[in-house]
Amino acid sequence: MSDHKEFEGSEDELKELLDREALRFNAPEFIDADPVQFPRKFESLPDIEIVSLLASTVAWGNRKMICANINKMLALMDWSPAAYLLDKGYEELPDMNIHRTFFARDLRAFLRGLYPIYREHGSLQEFARAKGVGESEFPAWALAAAINSSLEQENRGHDDVNLSRCLPQNLKTTALKRLNMALRWLVRDDGIVDMGVWDVIKPSQLFIPLDVHVGDTSRELGLLSRNANDRRSVEELTAKLRRFNPGDPVIYDYALFSLGLVGSKQVGADDCGRDRV
Repeated sequence: MSDHKEFEGSEDELKELLDREALRFNAPEFIDADPVQFPRKFESLPDIEIVSLLASTVAWGNRKMICANINKMLALMDWSPAAYLLDKGYEELPDMNIHRTFFARDLRAFLRGLYPIYREHGSLQEFARAKGVGESEFPAWALAAAINSSLEQENRGHDDVNLSRCLPQNLKTTALKRLNMALRWLVRDDGIVDMGVWDVIKPSQLFIPLDVHVGDTSRELGLLSRNANDRRSVEELTAKLRRFNPGDPVIYDYALFSLGLVGSKQVGADDCGRDRV
């Protein structure tokens, strides 16, 4: 897509385009250039979950920098994130920059909030199950609210903490792009790129990870009428994508994201293209 020209074909032709592009980009070759490669390096569910949360948190900006900084973050945890978390190794983290505006103090705050979740439930999935996340109409936002509650409680008294660097706090309006992307990795189960290690949420319940490129492409295709890349737009866009594939609407993240990259004259070959929303 380019120059913001609106798609002029029929709805059937639009579905054919999206299906074709999703098939093209939802392929094993996608993995090595995407942050999803990092949780895929692990076998235990807690490790996969923790890395999914952290990798998606910093998945914005230059692709090479993102991957280098995820490597740096995992090296700080000796490539054993769950053990590092439960040993509270994060409290020994030296002050440093992790990725752009995400610092060691932000990583420390995030892991501090996750500690009681893993200590009491063993995995984020079981925490989500206990909180009824899978029964919610908006599971990503329900999960974010539950995690945010733990983040707030565990970080009381730490004045250097900005919890919005971990997860958005404005859940009524945020597109929650980063957590929706992590959930795509954890929930979608076609065995190609995404890992499908969760059953507490079904693929049909997922919402599109909405960023600038996905938003712009969706408007060009007539899938999104609103200008803001916010929660209401996520709901509108996902509802339309569910018409094409009710059981797996977020398969089209591959099509919309990749069409956005191809069509943007401002995105270089090394740009991940997923802005921080």
